[in-house]
Amino acid sequence: MAAARFVIPDFRNLGVQWRLLLLAEGLRALWWVLEASPADATLQGWLTAGALFEPTLLSVAAALALLSPWLRRCPPWRALLITALVAVLVALAWRALLQGWGLAVPTPPTVVVATLAVWGGIAGYFDWRHHRLSPALSEARLQALQSRMRPHFLFNSLNGVLALIRRDPARAEAMLEDLAELYRALLAEPRTLVPWREELALAQAYLAVEQVRLGERLRVAWHVDTAPADALLPPLTLQPLVENAVRHGVEPRLEGACVTVEAFRDDDHLVLFVRNPLPPVDAVTHGHGLALANLRERLELHYDTQARLRVYESEGEFVAQVRLPIRAGAEVGVSPAPRRSAT
Repeated sequence: MAAARFVIPDFRNLGVQWRLLLLAEGLRALWWVLEASPADATLQGWLTAGALFEPTLLSVAAALALLSPWLRRCPPWRALLITALVAVLVALAWRALLQGWGLAVPTPPTVVVATLAVWGGIAGYFDWRHHRLSPALSEARLQALQSRMRPHFLFNSLNGVLALIRRDPARAEAMLEDLAELYRALLAEPRTLVPWREELALAQAYLAVEQVRLGERLRVAWHVDTAPADALLPPLTLQPLVENAVRHGVEPRLEGACVTVEAFRDDDHLVLFVRNPLPPVDAVTHGHGLALANLRERLELHYDTQARLRVYESEGEFVAQVRLPIRAGAEVGVSPAPRRSAT
């Protein structure tokens, strides 16, 4: 039953590789402390034992990274057996090689038992971690949805529609369409990842609604034409950044401000920048914390250490930067031009 629930991690992920190496070294230390004789319980004994362990560990890590795309398509029990078999075969291969060089090595049964024990501990850790984080991922999604769409935003938007119905019915209809698109995306069943073009369209719908409410006070500069349209990313990655920019960079200023949105490809990563002027010193704001903390947590849950959210102040601007890996298989295209843009 445990094997059936096992979910193979993505061994191409740098965070997974670090955890694999650190956990293996920890298990090796525990094995050495429990099994080493007093004569071997020295630094020299530790280094001698590492002559087989270290090349085996690095070779297994490299082999699993190469096999990871295929392993993740296998049934869980088969992937678990294959990874254990790979670890054992690599360990036995290094044992034979070191023995041929005249080094003292453990017997084959000892190598097999030790390898399976270490790999069993590693597999158990990753299985535990997956099941511990899966509920957290769902909870983070719910928290993100609740924190992104503040109740007064809905009321302000509907009041804006009511004000437009008699004065500009066509514009009111367009605003209702944007609202419908926005709430349909936010309240739909969340998918694991969405294409960049969909995330961009969601942010555009949000800004179109805010454009009606704020009028000429809200100006948006888009620099997204070179971003890969089919690159996959977690839903609600860009929208909370632009909402944060509107809330803290535009609303506190009577004259309004310009929000700058940039997206581009940097090697194998998608990079997003959202910039807005810092609020006036006398402005009353409620901080950037909740929405950005939720986004940072979701990026960590999806990508581990391979993605990051960075926020900082530069030359009178508040800057939010997201950098995340472009998933393998995503085709590179051109993002659609924004439907509405104020310059």
